[in-house]
Amino acid sequence: MTATMIAARKEIPDEHKWDLAPLFETGEAWEQLFIQVEKDLTHYETYRGRLKDGVRLFKAAVEFHLDLTRRIERLYTYAHLKSDEDKSNQFFLGLHEKALNVFTRASEMASFMTPEIQSLPDAVVNRYLGDESLGEYKFYLEKILRHKPHTRNASEEQILAMSREVAAAPSQVFGQLDNVDLKFGTVADENGHQIELSHGNFMTFLINPHRDVRKKVFFQYYQAYQDHQYTLAATLAHSVKKDLFYSRARNFENCRIAALFGDNVPEAVYDNLIATVKANLQPLFKYLGFRRSVLGIEALHFYDTYVPIISDVQFHMPYEEAVAVCASAVQPLGDDYARILRDGLLSGWVDRYENRGKRSGAYSSGCYDSPPYILLNYEENNINSLYTLIHEAGHSMHSYFSRKHQPYVDHEYTIFVAEVASTFNEDLLSRYLLNLYKEDPKMKAYILNREIDNIRATLFRQTMFAEFEKASHAVVEANEPLTLEVMTAIYRQLLETYFGDTLVLDPELSLEYLRIPHFYSAFYVYKYATGLSAALALADKVVSAGEPARRAYLDFLKLGGSKFPLDELRQAGVDMNSAAPIEKAIAHFDHLVDALVEIMDGHSLFSG
Repeated sequence: MTATMIAARKEIPDEHKWDLAPLFETGEAWEQLFIQVEKDLTHYETYRGRLKDGVRLFKAAVEFHLDLTRRIERLYTYAHLKSDEDKSNQFFLGLHEKALNVFTRASEMASFMTPEIQSLPDAVVNRYLGDESLGEYKFYLEKILRHKPHTRNASEEQILAMSREVAAAPSQVFGQLDNVDLKFGTVADENGHQIELSHGNFMTFLINPHRDVRKKVFFQYYQAYQDHQYTLAATLAHSVKKDLFYSRARNFENCRIAALFGDNVPEAVYDNLIATVKANLQPLFKYLGFRRSVLGIEALHFYDTYVPIISDVQFHMPYEEAVAVCASAVQPLGDDYARILRDGLLSGWVDRYENRGKRSGAYSSGCYDSPPYILLNYEENNINSLYTLIHEAGHSMHSYFSRKHQPYVDHEYTIFVAEVASTFNEDLLSRYLLNLYKEDPKMKAYILNREIDNIRATLFRQTMFAEFEKASHAVVEANEPLTLEVMTAIYRQLLETYFGDTLVLDPELSLEYLRIPHFYSAFYVYKYATGLSAALALADKVVSAGEPARRAYLDFLKLGGSKFPLDELRQAGVDMNSAAPIEKAIAHFDHLVDALVEIMDGHSLFSG
């Protein structure tokens, strides 16, 4: 029997791919801008040592730097999107490397600016900050001055800038190994049909109703990581060591403080998340116990935690229909928001389907001068793909409003608030679907089940990931070796804490951390959990309070990076310095579990 293989890039119709023409019409246009940028790098020398020489020259230096950075972002965005279309394409991999290289060289050439600004006499700084012509750059300058205790002299900053390309090696090696070299073989589905196993369809297999299929896929998938565990452990350990190098080079107490500093987020917010979630694990244990009983199995394994516990519900939604559903779901945000979202998702923002060599997962990306592009690996038979679409669309709409309402210097919002915009949209989708299927108890239970699993994965799971990052970095900060055995032991202990006795922890699951790409961007994942908590609170406000809350939320999207993230969220109506949003999110999870239990018991719904 012929196996179903992943399509090659050339086999994907153009209408299903993103349109990168707004960035560059041709490869030649990219090369022309690249050549011009290389020439312009030398202009930095015009301003070196002269930032104290008056407002006019200072403003010219800042605007030159921002303009060059903006052009490099165009180069990089195109190159990384093209490279992600097919990671085996060496031409675009080379283009990506050229973009990274010119960014590194620009950072090196510009490395004098930050320490020179920070060395300006207070009288000069106050005069610049008070000058009307520099008003647009005030927050930008305040952020630079805030980093003064963590900035080296000009020559040391130059060396640190030169190190960036080398420091990216662990992430680059992991990306190539994980997306290109790892092969997972083929798997027979319940009908005996051989299908190539990939990152893109792994989760689809895990929602397969046939347990023997799920079990085989789980162990076969993890066998690839077990076969490469020492290499993957080495790449992750050196990524953590890279974080330690930069935190010490910049005079931070630890890696986490260094990572949180740019967002002005105190460690207490991070620790508060972990402590609050760990103190409230009982709703999770209750759900997993209920899942085990409904599935009718003696012991719950990881490969049993994603399959819908509602039987005989076949989900199928072509991409175009998914877009229409998303547009209807976000209607509480107004007609304009829904229209812009729908038009973008259908007209060139999105690279829709998996192809051989394509980067796994999904993301929203772009730059100030491009549409807010979305990479997907959309699966019509997986409801998670629908949620992924509206999640990434939330990011892209955030980018759309930010770029439309903020100047380049302030347009780039932080990841901390980005996860609010994406999970806010997911919550609206769940509300829409639950109302759509309110007369269908089986479908309503199916949606409740999916929403519960989403919160479980975002709040509880990402918090566990956040604690793993904290613990693994603490090892290197104590000057201890971060080996495969050490990391695996840390992860195993966390699995035991966060799952209690509700889950059989197969040894392969202890290697799960080796496949998480976000660990190469340290102290990132906690933002999923805080973002979800904030999003649930804000979505509830918009739905219940109406127009004032809707305006406040849309104004929040328009802020871009013009304020620190906690200040932006406070303006939108939620205080993340408090445990209240996290506690409310867990209470919401508990309520959904109770609703699922009630509807399934009341209608005798069960899974096979």
